[in-house]
Amino acid sequence: MSLLDSLLGQLSGNVDVAAIAAKVGIDPATAQNAITALGQAHAQEGDTVETAAAQTGIAPDTLNQVVGALGGVEGLGQVSQILQNNPQILSSINSFLDRDGDGSALNDVLGMAKGLFGKA
Repeated sequence: MSLLDSLLGQLSGNVDVAAIAAKVGIDPATAQNAITALGQAHAQEGDTVETAAAQTGIAPDTLNQVVGALGGVEGLGQVSQILQNNPQILSSINSFLDRDGDGSALNDVLGMAKGLFGKA
């Protein structure tokens, strides 16, 4: 169980990354990245989904499904608060997703997404 999973367990409905990934039809690493990006974007000005999509390269439709799986805007607000209160999650998630060690997880997540959809 990841640190994010244990903190998401505090949400109503005991949300976990693997369950969200299965529900939305994405791999758990992409789900974890989506949840983190949505939580960060929720605390910023502008449209949460559009900001997270620009940050991750994950399609807005997929991100909207993740928001729904989190319990909508209320659940997303709770995730955002958890991330603000636990900044160590962001660094551990980035380290996990940054497979090539270049300091950016975006290209690695996009590579995972291409692999998921069978594109080279």
